[in-house]
Order: sequence, then C-alpha cells, then structure tokens
Amino acid sequence: MQKPAWLFLITASCFSLNAFSQNVNLDSMLDVQTQVKDTGKIQRAEATFMTTRLIDGHTVETTQAGVLDLKISHRFGQLNDGFYNLFGLDLANIRIGMDYGLTNRLTVGGGRSSFEKQYDLFLKYRLLRQAEGNKGMPLSVTLFTSAMLQTDTALLKAEKKTDAKLNTQDKLSYAYQVLIARKFTPGFSFQLMPSLIHENLVDSSFNPNDIFAIGAGAKLRVTKRSGISVEYYYVLPGTKFPGTYNTFSIGYEIETAGHVFQVHLSNSTGMTERAFIAENPGRWKKGDIHFGFNISRNFTLRKAKKLQQR
Repeated sequence: MQKPAWLFLITASCFSLNAFSQNVNLDSMLDVQTQVKDTGKIQRAEATFMTTRLIDGHTVETTQAGVLDLKISHRFGQLNDGFYNLFGLDLANIRIGMDYGLTNRLTVGGGRSSFEKQYDLFLKYRLLRQAEGNKGMPLSVTLFTSAMLQTDTALLKAEKKTDAKLNTQDKLSYAYQVLIARKFTPGFSFQLMPSLIHENLVDSSFNPNDIFAIGAGAKLRVTKRSGISVEYYYVLPGTKFPGTYNTFSIGYEIETAGHVFQVHLSNSTGMTERAFIAENPGRWKKGDIHFGFNISRNFTLRKAKKLQQR
C-alpha cells in the first residue's frame, strides 16, 4: 500500500469531534442557497445539488465549516425476491456515516456498512466553484479520495478465490474521483465523475487492480424543496471484473427543515465506490433492482465567527 493512503487512513481515523451540537435549519438555508449570491464582483452558483450525495456517489457539494452531517442509508434486497422476502424488504444493508466540514472547502468523513462489513474514510476538497462576473468560472470541481476496508475475511477469500492468509493491506481498496458539475438553470444541474478504483487484492493476474469508470448524474428540481436525481457509472472496457455490470440509479429527494430524505431504485446494493462502481453484480433487465433510501441530518458543532464564502 502506498504511504499517502496510510497517512490518510490514520489522519482521518484519529479525527474526533468534541463539541456541543445544534440543529441546522436546512429549510431557511435553502431559501438562501437557491438564489445566486451577489458579492459585488462575482456571482456564485449556490446549491448545485441538495446534498453532498447524488444517490450512491458524492456530488460537488461539501459540508459547511463546523457542521456535522449524519447520514443513514438503507439498501433492501432485490424486488424480484417475491413475497417470501416481501420483495426485498426482509433483507437490508445499512450504512451509517458522518461527514464533517473542516472548512467550507474541505470535508472529512467516514462510515460503516453492514454490506461486507466494510469501513470507509474519505477526504473531499472543493477546488473550483461555478461563478459569473469579473472572475467567472463555468464549472464547479471537487476532488475526492477514499479508503475502504472490508473486514468480512471469509467472504473476501471466497470472492478473490484464495486460501492465503490475508493481512490488512489485502483488505484495502481506494477510490479517486474528480467531480465536475454545472448548474445550468435554477432547476437543473449536471455532473460528471471520472473515477479510479484500486483494489489491492484481485482473484487472478488476469483481473486488473485498477478499474476506470466515468460517472454521470443529474438533478431536476420539481418543486422548491424536491427533485428527481439520476446516476450512472460506466466502467471502461478492459478494466471490468467478470460478472459485474454498470450501476444505474434513479430517485426522488425531499428537503425539509433539518433533513434531506432520498428514496430511489438501483441495481446496486453496495454503498461505497468499490461496491457500486467496481463490483456490482446486479442487472436491471434481470430484475436485480433494490429499493433504498438515504437520510441526511445536519448539526452545527462550531459556529463561524463570520459568514465565509464557500
């Protein structure tokens, strides 16, 4: 494993939050964010997306400085399981995670998924922000990197077809993304997600350690506080694992005071980049469709002394 990945894993895991939490009124925040802010010199596009997640993957949005974003995600079983498993509702994978805004541009976060007993840690930095005016910028660009640790050793050995003793390095995977988005109108935003997934352990020399993919997603606002989201990841030929398929998801999201609630359908049950980009075995045309939802709840842990430009 490369040293930068170790440094990221140690730094993010040692970060702790020790403050008194206070609820953020997202309803009032949205009233401000849905407008374009006039700074006198430039006009910055606000609220390109409602939250930091599109459906499975990240958006260009970052968590505000001093804000803790608690995220709870569910992915149920396949709808084609029938009445026995109540169309997948008897089977559920859960991820509980937290994102924290170190600054308005830099977010650190992590979570734990019941799927493959996986832990993930990530860093996210907002490099560019869409703006008009004297210093205009046509796009928003955010850099993203994550480390994922699969702790279900027996399952990992079966997936990789090995009986060898596995160490921590063998169980680690990494994701690197450049998130590029533009808010075309107050009601429509589009995003591209060039992605690289690196897995330290693969099942044979014929399978690549590096998986390259291009993701695309969009949000269409239906009302002031709700909209439709779509997301698709295309894995490039020559870097795809056998028996895996591209992930397509569609959902509806609603923003209320204090919460963002998303419901969706997807052919992926995993909730980390390794799972829904590189190792998705589900196919829509075979009925491998999962119902799921995400809940986001924000808490203010540290109030800024003055309003900062994000």
